Amino acid sequence: MLNNFDFAATPHIHFGVGMRSTLVSIIQTYGNKVLLITGGKSFDDSSLCLELWDTLNDAFDIRREKIVGEPSPQMVDAWVQTYQSFQPDVVLAVGGGSAVDAAKAMAGLLPSADSVMDYLEGVGKGKVFTHKTTPFIAVPTTAGTGGETSKNAVLSVIGDDGYKKSFRHEDLVAKHIILDPELTLTCSQEVTAACGMDAFTQLLESYVSAKASPMTDTLAWSALERIVTALPAAYEDGSDMQARSDMLYASSISGLTLANAGLGSVHGLASPLGAFFPIPHGVVCGALLFEATRINIQALKERDEHHPALAKYAKVGRLFAPEMFMDDEDALKMLMGMLELWQQHLQMPKLSVYGVSEHDVERIIENVSGGSYATNPIMLTHDELKTLLLARV
Repeated sequence: MLNNFDFAATPHIHFGVGMRSTLVSIIQTYGNKVLLITGGKSFDDSSLCLELWDTLNDAFDIRREKIVGEPSPQMVDAWVQTYQSFQPDVVLAVGGGSAVDAAKAMAGLLPSADSVMDYLEGVGKGKVFTHKTTPFIAVPTTAGTGGETSKNAVLSVIGDDGYKKSFRHEDLVAKHIILDPELTLTCSQEVTAACGMDAFTQLLESYVSAKASPMTDTLAWSALERIVTALPAAYEDGSDMQARSDMLYASSISGLTLANAGLGSVHGLASPLGAFFPIPHGVVCGALLFEATRINIQALKERDEHHPALAKYAKVGRLFAPEMFMDDEDALKMLMGMLELWQQHLQMPKLSVYGVSEHDVERIIENVSGGSYATNPIMLTHDELKTLLLARV
């Protein structure tokens, strides 16, 4: 008998090289007025994105906003007030995770002009979202967050009293997402590495999650099989279209698996780290994943040696050397060795580069995200979390 599970609604996914050419016809099914949210610089540095801008300008009554850094509640509220009278027929995101999250939140709020603070989890007023939403279309240009497939918009206030929280509702799920690998070709090595480690972390954490199901396992595995070779290939040669395609697929799948299976200790710690310090989310994932995986495996061996997550970790380890025969112990060693090698090769910095010190460790642990951490395959002790963080400060 299979265990009971739920699987959330997904957008209509259009995947493939050149698939951006379908965007005009998709938008036309909703109307003529478009609000476009893009990155601050990456969109303008891409000749393909600029060609897309010209096409959209010719076809629609369009307005555009650029986002620099991570979206904040204040930014979203200000843009909602600016464009509420425009009332677009479509909110379109062409960019990375920040553009997608900002656009998703705005699509939910534009019809009512409510403040996102009415609904932001943990820090808002706790109101139940019941309004009509503006149709939302996402065109990611990075392969990392997978936010285009999820129902939550992550917003941040960075500083000593900062937070990273979600505006979350089923009706925020995109109507369409266009996954065109050509749009990721201009990603730098640094962005490719950080976004790729975010996607890999999401896949691995959801695969070994306490809430994993046969559906999320199947999806996560199909993406893990690709990303283990695609990430180093895309990092070494950004023009490798096969690697870019596999990375974009893996990223988007990671959004589906995290939404339905949950995550683990890396993302539990990433929430306060990203709130208190100006650390890009993918960098946090890349900085913590090896140590978090090592400690998870060690804790499972010591306290729950028959836990199915150990066999899953070993299965992932075998992906790095499929031609070799390895028992579970050797496969676990392979996994940890490769994650440590990736950490070094992809130049994942220590947390201290962004101002994190030993004195911050207790505050970070006190504010660990319960939602993400709740599905870690084993609950780590305070000392284990402390060891994890101190190893990367």
